[in-house]
Amino acid sequence: MDQADWLLNARMPTGQHADIHIVDGRIEAVLEPAAERPSSGGVDVAGALVVPSFIDGHIHLDKTLLGLPFMPHRRGASVADRIALEKQIRADLTLSVSERGARLIETIVPLGTGRVRSHVDIDLEAGLSHLEQLLGLRERFAGLLDIQIVAFPQSGILRSPGVEALLDEALRAGADLVGGLDPALIDGDVSKHLDIVFGLGDKHGVGVDIHLHEPGQLGLFTLREIAARTRALGLPGRVAVSHAFSLGEALDIAPTLDALAEAGVAIATNAPGPVPMPPVKRLASKGILVFAGSDNIRDAWSPYGNGDMLERAGLVGYRQGLLADEDIDLAFAMITTNAAKALGVGDYGVVPGASADLVVLDATSVPEAVAGRAARRLVLKSGNIVARDGALTVHGR
Repeated sequence: MDQADWLLNARMPTGQHADIHIVDGRIEAVLEPAAERPSSGGVDVAGALVVPSFIDGHIHLDKTLLGLPFMPHRRGASVADRIALEKQIRADLTLSVSERGARLIETIVPLGTGRVRSHVDIDLEAGLSHLEQLLGLRERFAGLLDIQIVAFPQSGILRSPGVEALLDEALRAGADLVGGLDPALIDGDVSKHLDIVFGLGDKHGVGVDIHLHEPGQLGLFTLREIAARTRALGLPGRVAVSHAFSLGEALDIAPTLDALAEAGVAIATNAPGPVPMPPVKRLASKGILVFAGSDNIRDAWSPYGNGDMLERAGLVGYRQGLLADEDIDLAFAMITTNAAKALGVGDYGVVPGASADLVVLDATSVPEAVAGRAARRLVLKSGNIVARDGALTVHGR
């Protein structure tokens, strides 16, 4: 495995040039370029942009169909219909979660992703088998990717008696967060669903990440209920809501934004289409942490998705009309610094003391990199070069 002790002649996200010294997998120093540096272990990036590795804040490693022949999409009229269709497809798959998840990991690492938050289905049919396989992938690929796992009740909790106990067991077995899903539309009871989810989070001392597709005033009501529980349990910065489509509708969302900001609830989006998308600039202006994820990548929910988070930032910018440099910087923050905060990652960035998880981009600035989907020259994990020019240089054990 190639190690980089120095990245020489790097262009920082600020536009300044620097030499980056890496010791024991961490950034030791960021120095002004010097005429002479140790040649051994040094990589001259010749003015290329160096940024922290990307974070996919919402992915489903267990759902991808990568590695299988392309499957035509099967349409469902509602979230519940699509859940049922996915179970039918899942029953006939010839590759395991481990095999398909490994293929996805080997796809996203060369694209610059160094950390993900993966939701994993916990239901009566799968039990904890998907979780067990993701825990195996986390260990296998530890040198390439950090994986945070959400125990996700894709089939609901109240409508599937026994899932609550499985979620409890999943958190004991190694899941990092507890998830939830459409408390009203799927389970039919906002209070009971959220009481279970937040109760499990409180019991195990873990964060919460809830999928929320609910539209209109119903969705806004559920968001305010999530904010109220976050405040009551003292969980600012440890609760996220994925999708939150209702925030993108033509409604009075101001009271809901105030509640989310006061509670410290983060919002994740994958810049979906054609459904509404939360207005990321407005959320950011209110002090709400917004971050991004891929969500579906070639799975039963969507035939699209490639795991390229730099492209995802570009999609955020395109859908939201983020054209000025400072606005494109927000889109980039949603796959880097904002996502790091949402996932509770403290040692992050191109700064002394941070883990040397870095990407070398063929660009001269962050806006250029996002707008042009800059090529990834090098990807580093803890100072080790794990990918070069879009290809892995090392693999999981």
